[in-house]
Amino acid sequence: MSLTGTPFLCTTVLLSVVALVLPLALWSRMRGPRPLRAAARVLMLLFAQVTAVTLVFVLVNNQNNLYDDWGDLLGTGDHVQRAADLGRDGTGGIAVQRLPRVRQTFRPVGGPGMRAAGPVRVTQLKGRVSGVNAEVYVWLPPQYDDPAYRHHEFPVVELLPGYPGSAKAWFGSLRAAEQLLPLMRDGRVAPFVLVAPRTSLLAGVDTGCANIPGRVNADSWLSIDVPKMVKDNFRVQPAPRGWAVAGYSAGGHCAVKLAVAHPDRYRAAVSMSGYNDPIGERDSLAARTPALRAANNPYLLLRAAATPPPVALYLSGQSGDGYQAGRALESAAAAPTTVRVVHLPRSAGGHTMALWRPQVTTVFRWLTRQMGQGHATGRDTSAAGAATPPSPSSAGSTHAAPASGTASRAGAARTP
Repeated sequence: MSLTGTPFLCTTVLLSVVALVLPLALWSRMRGPRPLRAAARVLMLLFAQVTAVTLVFVLVNNQNNLYDDWGDLLGTGDHVQRAADLGRDGTGGIAVQRLPRVRQTFRPVGGPGMRAAGPVRVTQLKGRVSGVNAEVYVWLPPQYDDPAYRHHEFPVVELLPGYPGSAKAWFGSLRAAEQLLPLMRDGRVAPFVLVAPRTSLLAGVDTGCANIPGRVNADSWLSIDVPKMVKDNFRVQPAPRGWAVAGYSAGGHCAVKLAVAHPDRYRAAVSMSGYNDPIGERDSLAARTPALRAANNPYLLLRAAATPPPVALYLSGQSGDGYQAGRALESAAAAPTTVRVVHLPRSAGGHTMALWRPQVTTVFRWLTRQMGQGHATGRDTSAAGAATPPSPSSAGSTHAAPASGTASRAGAARTP
């Protein structure tokens, strides 16, 4: 039973009701020796406390999509079949374009937010290059099945969650498809195909979206296997022109790192409250050694690039939680790399979904412009959505506030 599914929530609610009714009905009716009655009453109280705590956990988990299944929660999940040394480009010498087409079967997904804007579908993908075996969620824009678009190829955005985080979080907690559907219908946002691959691949650790021989090839999973599968099964644009990647928190770090490291695979990247140094997530495998940290730090990659990559980067965050990381990238960028940095005030909330959810429509309008998908119609009135400079530039920092948002926890400090 899925941790984020309606059946588990209903079961938890039912057990909580039973735990409340039992003491009321049986407390004074207990029979037998006093020690036995005392033990039974203690068990009823413990049962009530356990079910109450479980219900709170389920509600919080459904709201934030932290753990998708029991393996994620208990630290027993392992989606890596092999982790060969794939070299600098992450292909292991495999001619990816010559691999047979990947034909996948998709099924509709249940749970909060999965059908609010048309069905989100899922498939289990065995990565031929990465050796990862995990699920990938796909949402198609309203134009996809329109006969007028039957020969049209659509742009794609890969969506990455934080850590811990479920691949469904962008559809559930952030309500991305629900927010974007009306904007896609009236032309204010391009009709993007949304793809959310699993990023929690090993038990109890964050992969940092890195390739680490012998442990995991998360980079190749996200930037090679998943895009190939999508291209083989849907009418989508070729890379890098029609491909972008977006994330929040640890997912934002991954998004920028993937785009900077692979400009031949992505045109743009969005990071909300992300960081540059992998040590920003203490459980990251990419932070285990100085060499791994350097190889997976987009700031260092951008600064050391022999030729500035032709990618567009959008970074938003609060002071100490993403903003400084964005400014560091801005300082290292040179044309044709473009960097847009948006400062969010503390009053907007902390490092939670409430801060990131209102930014979804803004960043997709930005993606529409940056990826040459036509200019969005209508005016973006949110301060964070101010027009991006039309010519390549490394400048563009602004102070802005999202539409709304409250949160209970301040973001952890992030360093460049």
